[in-house]
Amino acid sequence: MSAKGNCYDNATCESFFGSLKAELLPSCGYFASRELARKAIFEYIEGFYNTYRRHSSLGYISPFEHLKKQNQVTLAA
Repeated sequence: MSAKGNCYDNATCESFFGSLKAELLPSCGYFASRELARKAIFEYIEGFYNTYRRHSSLGYISPFEHLKKQNQVTLAA
């Protein structure tokens, strides 16, 4: 954490929520139920964001590709 009032305190979190809103929210701007929202957000984070979405902090490759480059992931046969 940096000093009080520094705009970089929440930069990572703000970036994530900006991506989440832009890439996941339905065109009407809201989900029909809390359960649908919960499922969609879980699928987005675990199925796409943490796996396949390219990240600037990793040199614009996906986390999965980054781990493969470091030989930390083995592909199941």
